[in-house]
Amino acid sequence: MLSASHRLHAEGLSAEENRAAYGKCNNEHGHGHNYFVEVMVAGQVDEATGMVIDMVALDRLVREKVIERFDRANLNLDPLFADRVPTTENLTQAIFGLLQDGLPAGELEQVRVEETENNYFECRLGG
Repeated sequence: MLSASHRLHAEGLSAEENRAAYGKCNNEHGHGHNYFVEVMVAGQVDEATGMVIDMVALDRLVREKVIERFDRANLNLDPLFADRVPTTENLTQAIFGLLQDGLPAGELEQVRVEETENNYFECRLGG
């Protein structure tokens, strides 16, 4: 889990268009979420360990690349969102990209980010 704030606001839209597109999420002071991040890895199960990936290594990678970067942060200020709105859809894609090349074994299959109990977003390999 990570807690972060953001303001949904597209520079290319007028104030009225931003309010129409993002509603209360366009509040100039921003708002926050407690995001739940789920990482799915696929690959061959190691016969000796019975695992696809060393879970300690995966936890460390997620903590270093994702939690330490985004927890208690204003997503609008992160360089990954300099040219894109920090929607949860874009956050999910960003997390997938940050983790994709760092896995010690297996292949990153999917990242799922739950924004609220009512919505979540997924980014999958090849999509």
